[in-house]
Amino acid sequence: MKILFVLENYYPNIGGVETLFKSLCESLAQSGYQIIVYTNKFDSNLEPEEHINNVKIIRAPFKNRYLFTLLGCIGAIKHAKGADIIHSTSYNAAIPAFIAGLVRRKKVIITFHEVWGKLWFKLPFMNKLTLSLHYLFEQMLLKLPFHKFIGVSKTTSSRLIESGVSSKRVHTILNGIDYSQITKRWEEHAGDSQFKFTFFGRLGISKGLDLLIPAFEILRKEHPNTKLNIVIPTSPKSFYDRILKIISSMNLMDHVEIHSNLPFEDLQELIAHSNAVVIPSYSEGFCFAAVETMAIGTPIISTDKGALQEVVTGQHIFVEELNPSAIKDALKRAVNDDWDFKATVKYPLSKSIAAYINLYESIINTTIR
Repeated sequence: MKILFVLENYYPNIGGVETLFKSLCESLAQSGYQIIVYTNKFDSNLEPEEHINNVKIIRAPFKNRYLFTLLGCIGAIKHAKGADIIHSTSYNAAIPAFIAGLVRRKKVIITFHEVWGKLWFKLPFMNKLTLSLHYLFEQMLLKLPFHKFIGVSKTTSSRLIESGVSSKRVHTILNGIDYSQITKRWEEHAGDSQFKFTFFGRLGISKGLDLLIPAFEILRKEHPNTKLNIVIPTSPKSFYDRILKIISSMNLMDHVEIHSNLPFEDLQELIAHSNAVVIPSYSEGFCFAAVETMAIGTPIISTDKGALQEVVTGQHIFVEELNPSAIKDALKRAVNDDWDFKATVKYPLSKSIAAYINLYESIINTTIR
């Protein structure tokens, strides 16, 4: 079987989604599948074409993801020749994948990591026109007749159906992580007088830093012996600079520590030595940060939006309202050791990969019959 993956980002870009697809592609290649990944050349130092662990990676010269949406169709059509299936993800790679499938008459499946709908208009940092364009783009993708829509959580699958996708086309495959890569474990911090909160993740408008930083400022007035670690990339630079400006405007530079480009081992160390990880997201379709934190064992303060209420287990506190005051109250509960508990659930990557392989096989067998 030959599978073409059309992806916005791929290794060496690092993130939960990229880790999932790198593991999936390499597992498939190891099992005898012919795998081609057509993706963006986000770094000019990368080779336009190379093989990594039997996966052929072809990088289009579009550093901007929106250019990949508009101009990546030609390459996707070219590399879809002879493919049995095309697999893509929301959002920017979906259009080139769909057009390639249309031209080559191939079945295309799309993994949806999140369905926002009207939630787009509640997000910060973007003007109404930009938010409207993102909303319309998502609505267009939901209307396209992909062969299968994969929801990465039960919540995401439900939102796909609520958005008008036929339930016959929706298939749930939970994301997962490789637990063998988790090497650190959380321990009680009773002997440490300073209470340490940690946020980590990509710089996205939905991640809730605009809520967390003001919440932490309020908390410090009542509990001055607290600290906030923020682990974020330095790009996009404009967004990174904006976060620094917010921290500076609230005179928190001595109490908020910024980390960037941490190796995964160092990130685990930081999480393991934190009293709590905070996930103040406006919504999540799955949330790798939550699952990695749960694997380490560190308690979680999280909003209950999207799939977070479904995915977050272990010691936790849910925030029901999306505002700094509500998040501050949750931070205060954590300082007072007032946690809720739900039996911890694991999400193994091997289970995700097996589910995708079963799906590919069923599609091919149905096509042959």
